Amino acid sequence: MKKQKLTIVGAGSTYTLGMINSLIAEKENFPLSKITFYDIDEQRQASNALATEIVLREAYPEVEEFIYTTDKAEAFSDSDFFFIQIRTGGLAMRERDEQIPLSFGCVGQETCGAGGMAYGLRSIGDMITLVNEIRHYAPDAWILNYTNPAAIVAEALNREFPDDKRILNICDMPAAIMVSYAQLLNCEIWDLVPEYFGLNHYGWFTKIRNRQGEDLTDKIKHIILEQGISAVDAEIADDPSWQATFKNMQIMLRDNPQFLPNTYLQYYLYPEKMVAKEDINNTRARQVINGREKRVFELNRRIIEAGTAQHEQLHADIHGRYMVRVAASLAYNLGETYLVIVPNQGAIANIQSDAMVEVPAALTNDGPKPFAVGHIPTFQKAMIETQLGYEKLVVDAWFSGCRQTLVNALTLNRTVVNVPTAQAIVDKLLVENASYLPQFQ
Repeated sequence: MKKQKLTIVGAGSTYTLGMINSLIAEKENFPLSKITFYDIDEQRQASNALATEIVLREAYPEVEEFIYTTDKAEAFSDSDFFFIQIRTGGLAMRERDEQIPLSFGCVGQETCGAGGMAYGLRSIGDMITLVNEIRHYAPDAWILNYTNPAAIVAEALNREFPDDKRILNICDMPAAIMVSYAQLLNCEIWDLVPEYFGLNHYGWFTKIRNRQGEDLTDKIKHIILEQGISAVDAEIADDPSWQATFKNMQIMLRDNPQFLPNTYLQYYLYPEKMVAKEDINNTRARQVINGREKRVFELNRRIIEAGTAQHEQLHADIHGRYMVRVAASLAYNLGETYLVIVPNQGAIANIQSDAMVEVPAALTNDGPKPFAVGHIPTFQKAMIETQLGYEKLVVDAWFSGCRQTLVNALTLNRTVVNVPTAQAIVDKLLVENASYLPQFQ
């Protein structure tokens, strides 16, 4: 089995050490000879990198070379895979993304609604630049992107690079939900085979089977309706916000028991409830700044000062392990089934062909081979088409610099709907993001 060379782009992320632990947990499935970190934030990256050096020495000595750099030529040359996890504007801009819609009585969330629109607009330019630069140095490498909001980023990348078949956009949220399903069933996530359709952060599980073909869907529904469901993945299990989110899955299923919902549908189905629970001075971004960010960099400090990670409880989360198994299926032509974001091209029969949809696909060294979903019911079709219109208009607006297109987009979004509110939020977000979005000035 050929050892791979991996570059992690956005290596200053608070998720990076978790990714390293996932690579260690999956090293038999996706062996590595070289790992490279790249980030524009030298200080954050160095914290992760110095801790990673110690962790790799103790738990993954098979990695022959580890480097971290802010030099693109060094980072992007000689890699087989790129994992991309950037956050343009950092957590400071995420906080403003959440606060501005809330100030107008609308959902303030990282990837949904107006906040997701702002984040997406900032992400598009950096992602296009990154892909162009990576392709200059590594024309045949796989680019696995999990930069949020994945739906908007995927739409933009598909327009800019329509012939690049080695870019794959992925989200770990369906996998995080499936980990909880597996816990309900007392099995492993890898034992489950999902049937799913939708857009990113906007979809439904129609069936969950095991690898023997047994349909477990009704059993899962019954347990959720009777007992509820909890967040169990190590990265989110101790997070009160995520536990509240998973608790809402019981409500969503009770209100519409046809399919098992993605957690993010709560923002579109119950926007007033989602707004009412928020504190504009302590949004999710602020909780991350005061919580996970401090915790991760304090963990790095302890590892670096001790010169060992042996006294720390490190864990591999599903966010990383899912990404690594996706990469393994591509690298070694395994044809394993994963939920990925791909051009529709008939997978969902009654949705337009150029939609970027999230569906099961067999992953081969020739890329993803999506499975046919067929026709979907009118309710879900109508919801998807409205959200799809919003996403496409956001990307249209980024390329054209047209304010009115943004207003039209936000008017379609179920978290806003009202035209005067959409106009006011767009104006405020464009002022706040002026340095990132000069095309609108």
